[in-house]
Amino acid sequence: MFDLDAYLERVGLSGRPGLAELHRAHVTSIPFENLDPLRGVPVSLEPDALERKLVRARRGGYCYEQNLLLAAALRALHFDVELLLARVRLGMPAGTLRPRTHLVLRVRDGDAVWHADVGFGGGTLLEPIPFGPGEVHTQSGWSFRVVEDGRELVLQTHDDGEWKDVYALVRDPVPLVDVETSNWFSSTHPSSKFTGKLVVTANRDDGSRVSLTGRDRLVLIERSPSETRVTPVSLEEVPRLLGAVFGLPGFVVDAAGNVVPGEAALAPGA
Repeated sequence: MFDLDAYLERVGLSGRPGLAELHRAHVTSIPFENLDPLRGVPVSLEPDALERKLVRARRGGYCYEQNLLLAAALRALHFDVELLLARVRLGMPAGTLRPRTHLVLRVRDGDAVWHADVGFGGGTLLEPIPFGPGEVHTQSGWSFRVVEDGRELVLQTHDDGEWKDVYALVRDPVPLVDVETSNWFSSTHPSSKFTGKLVVTANRDDGSRVSLTGRDRLVLIERSPSETRVTPVSLEEVPRLLGAVFGLPGFVVDAAGNVVPGEAALAPGA
């Protein structure tokens, strides 16, 4: 059974919140992070594993973990939730075909149908938007819209004076087994960005975002709708920043230069 009360405490709520309130609370409380796949630990999507990691251990996670946890909470609150897979376009050259490795939720609340996503890291929706193409939605200074591109629906964000594609999805829901397959690729394959590049992001209620990212050269990126600040970071600074900025204490850098939980660094053979 899903522990709804424990989840609500994790995101700073109680009672029976509405969809928009819950979505925003989740985004601004649970950081996006890929610390497990980065150190070679495959990500489990089992419900108990999601609750143990993101709720009880107060860790973060990436899109599959984030959105499946939200889906479990929404179902416990009697919303109807469907799983959709999307192809990421942000940062890709035009025409690049990526696999469907991003999870999105379609949520039905009475006659209303919503596009929900708490798992895109540095640039996710703060609140759900109506599903399908339509008007521009501004959330704490960031603007989003959905446009059609053939059979696909494309989420776009307005950034640096232009509309940029974030990801493209089709309307057809997928079974969990398809999500598990995409998760296996994302958390284990050598070509996945999550196995070779640190990505940690915290979203604030005022619309500001802070990300710690990089492979050989690490940077701290602080963004608001009006400005961006980039600060180089050394590997030795990462554990302190994880705790102080992202609410992820207890990590250390081991002898091999990997960022690991403190107890993992002490384990035999670590």
